[in-house]
Amino acid sequence: MILRPSAWIFQTELLFPPLNSTTNNRSKATTVVCGLRSCKNKKPPSMVISKESVQVIHALKLAKNSEEKLNQVLKSKLLRLLKPDVLIVLAELHRQNQLHLSLKVLEFIISDEEAGYDKLLLPLYSDTILLLGKNKMIEKAEEMFYEVVEKGLKPDTRLFNEMIGVYLQVGNTEKAMEVYRSMKASGCLPDALTFTILIRNLMNNGENELVETLKKESFDYVNKPDKFVQKVQLKHPKKRHINLVI
Repeated sequence: MILRPSAWIFQTELLFPPLNSTTNNRSKATTVVCGLRSCKNKKPPSMVISKESVQVIHALKLAKNSEEKLNQVLKSKLLRLLKPDVLIVLAELHRQNQLHLSLKVLEFIISDEEAGYDKLLLPLYSDTILLLGKNKMIEKAEEMFYEVVEKGLKPDTRLFNEMIGVYLQVGNTEKAMEVYRSMKASGCLPDALTFTILIRNLMNNGENELVETLKKESFDYVNKPDKFVQKVQLKHPKKRHINLVI
């Protein structure tokens, strides 16, 4: 059963008692222009895919239309990979937007208790929620967020940010603000990305009062808040270009 957003937000606040109960109840659902972040279809420069990993990815893609064959590949091929290679396989599936295969590999990782993925689960959940947001699979993202809470993991800033981004992808600023408030109520600190994505989306929707509130609140959380507020208000902020020497 998938709980409504308000249910898992309430559950998060129960499991992780608030440090500050002050919240802002004003919000309004509108259509947004930008989502969580721009998505680049490039491999991270430090990610080297081994021959074995490439073979597993190929086998998974060939078997993806058959659950039986897919499970066979997971048990016979993925299980044999070293842990770093398994993580690279998952990262590459994310890069290729192979959503179904990514979910199956994540499920495999979660079930493999002996491999010692425990400390990596939170960032892996965050990566997957980001992928679900890109594919507009809101209910599945909500389900995954609640799964984190059910497992007793404490959502961190990035996980909350990704969930905020999921709602912004579909223009639901009201739910995005609910997650932001739940984030603060649980004792998790918002960061520059939290305020950037919220302020810019709210600006696009003419939510000026909420924008001003978030600007003021950002002073308690970000470095050099004056410069941050000036930068976040720019419609077309300068992009950083990195020249790679090949």
